[in-house]
Amino acid sequence: MAADVVVVGTGNAGLCAALAARACGAEVVVLEKAPPTHRGGNSYYSSAVFRFVYRGMDDILALAPDLSPAELERMDVGAYSEADFFDDLMRVTDYRSDADLADVLVRESYPTMCWFRDLGLRAVPLWGVQWAQGSKHRFFPGLVLELVGGGPGLVDGLLAAAEARGVAVRYESMVVALRQDARGRVTGLRVKTAAGGVEDMAAKAVVLASGGFEANAEMRATYLGAGWDLVKVRGTRYNTGEAIRMALDIGAQPCGHWSGCHAVAWDANAPPYGDPALGDVYRRHYYPYGIIVNVDGERYVDEGADIRYYTYAKYGRQISKQPRMLAAQVFDAKIADLLPPEYRRREAARFTASTIEELADKLGIGRAALAKTVRDFNAAVQPGEFNPRVKDGKRAVGITPPKSNWALAIDTPPFLGFLVTPGITFTFGGLKTSPRGQVLDTMDQPIPGLYAAGELVGGLFYDGYPGGSGLMAGAVFGRVAGRSAGQAAKGEG
Repeated sequence: MAADVVVVGTGNAGLCAALAARACGAEVVVLEKAPPTHRGGNSYYSSAVFRFVYRGMDDILALAPDLSPAELERMDVGAYSEADFFDDLMRVTDYRSDADLADVLVRESYPTMCWFRDLGLRAVPLWGVQWAQGSKHRFFPGLVLELVGGGPGLVDGLLAAAEARGVAVRYESMVVALRQDARGRVTGLRVKTAAGGVEDMAAKAVVLASGGFEANAEMRATYLGAGWDLVKVRGTRYNTGEAIRMALDIGAQPCGHWSGCHAVAWDANAPPYGDPALGDVYRRHYYPYGIIVNVDGERYVDEGADIRYYTYAKYGRQISKQPRMLAAQVFDAKIADLLPPEYRRREAARFTASTIEELADKLGIGRAALAKTVRDFNAAVQPGEFNPRVKDGKRAVGITPPKSNWALAIDTPPFLGFLVTPGITFTFGGLKTSPRGQVLDTMDQPIPGLYAAGELVGGLFYDGYPGGSGLMAGAVFGRVAGRSAGQAAKGEG
């Protein structure tokens, strides 16, 4: 079997690559290791929220033209410039992000949203995470819209668009090796099929878009460190890193934060891998409005250091350093109504109590230790107005660590506690690529015929990431890599 362009992976990045390559006139085949019921990689488990640049309400209305006058009246979106996006990305990654890749991501973010619209994917306001002030909802900068249907809607919409344009998709087809000619050009792949056989597939260009190594326990322990083989996987069980290894085997340059990953506070009752039927219901992101303690009853992070979209990936990873890889988010009745529906699910590791000591018993934390931590925290809370919509400067000082914003005394029963553990989303180590999506070798030269997009691109995220930028990076660099591969296959690039 042969194709002009072969794309590996049916997630957001892979399908964007396939569509972009097809738009160049290339014959495109997408290979997916998973069966159809588990298609879409980690994208299927996402909320389909994309961070993008916009100048104001007119840009939002161009992406969501069916907003009603009543909705428009309620929305306060402000603006989010290219400089804002770039600065947020650099700040959260401690200024390690590759500036050339970051520039492409930022510059192409709004055009990519327009492209989604033109494909028929519908965007609606991200009402669920914004905060109301009277009749107005103030939207977090850069996070205004989500695609209808969440992750499944994103994957199904892109897949339908690809198939309508003649892109072929083969499931249960695991790539086991890259093929090269005598001059080092990638000329195809070796594929293990559902029937157990192995076949060679010729291609003029290959785009790798099959995720990181987050579902590979051996690679997690090797690169992320001791204990990471034990963490829960937030998304697909099929992102096991083979594409990265295959590229490294032919001389690709490793790049990025190989000991880093995106991990979130994940409900301790969650299954070992993501469940496509449930999606992202085990996330626990509302810690800024309470405190986080380990099983020794000790706080270990500044819960209010920043808006959760800039800390949740970093703080999820911090749980791995705590005893038993467990932590508890503790709240009181004053903020119960701020917690989203996923905190009230029946299967959540959720506990309520009329006293802190009783809550400690239910959480499995020493009652004296938790009571002292709460008592010390309450004494450290400073006067000020609590405002969940912005960094309010309401602090707790004189304790270690301090709390920089949203510090409210935990003094009103019933008290709520949620046991959480790390839930890994994706890994930050991968392949070095050019801004055109070409995979580079260890001499910084493109490997002819080989392109990459999505999670397995290294160099963009370090330590943390701004919420919504992972999906946008997959879409932007999927389009970039697919376009480059399609042009090369047609002799135009």
